[in-house]
Amino acid sequence: MAKRISAQLFVSRLSAYTTDQSLRQLFSPFGQIKEARLIRDPETQRPKGFGFITYESEDDARKAMKSLDGKIVDGRLIFVEVAKTQRK
Repeated sequence: MAKRISAQLFVSRLSAYTTDQSLRQLFSPFGQIKEARLIRDPETQRPKGFGFITYESEDDARKAMKSLDGKIVDGRLIFVEVAKTQRK
């Protein structure tokens, strides 16, 4: 049986020139996206080089992860993995 994964992905090593819009555009061919967001420095508002993608379904997240992990995007080798849940 296939291992269940979250519908949320963590994307690291993104270019400083990546925008929320370009991140969504990159991941949209794999399915319906609920949210695409870059993490920004609170003082400068510049992207920190990582972000999160949340899909409607786990299957779409799995397809995106399989296709984009280890690919070169905007001159940078990016990594895509299942986002870890935050513990309180």
